[in-house]
Amino acid sequence: MSGAATSKLRPRRVLVVEDEYLLAVDLARSLERFGAEVLGPVATVEEALAMIKDAKVIDGAVLDINLNGVPVYPVAEALQQRGAPFIFASGYDATAVPARFDSIPRVPKPVDTEALARRLMAFTITDASPDD
Repeated sequence: MSGAATSKLRPRRVLVVEDEYLLAVDLARSLERFGAEVLGPVATVEEALAMIKDAKVIDGAVLDINLNGVPVYPVAEALQQRGAPFIFASGYDATAVPARFDSIPRVPKPVDTEALARRLMAFTITDASPDD
């Protein structure tokens, strides 16, 4: 992305849920370079649910499907209840994702962060909090 395009994610607040430390840090740094404020990264379903509960605003999220053998789907459901859009980042193919998440965009691992940033730019920014 060009220098002008790197701020396109500003002021989006993006939750990163990834259990592999190096991938999580790389993803978070890349999103920050594109102008996003990164929430996390967090590595477990419990941490992600706590972040969702506590964060006033979440404009989007990137979710690894498998967190040390635990499916991330409770996090996806919590984001849906909150009205926050998200993307799955995973090496799994579409058949591994429950049908209720068929409409959720997926990006393959390793994540092309420029392509991910473009997808996140498409998310509508809201100031909605869980209390609204």
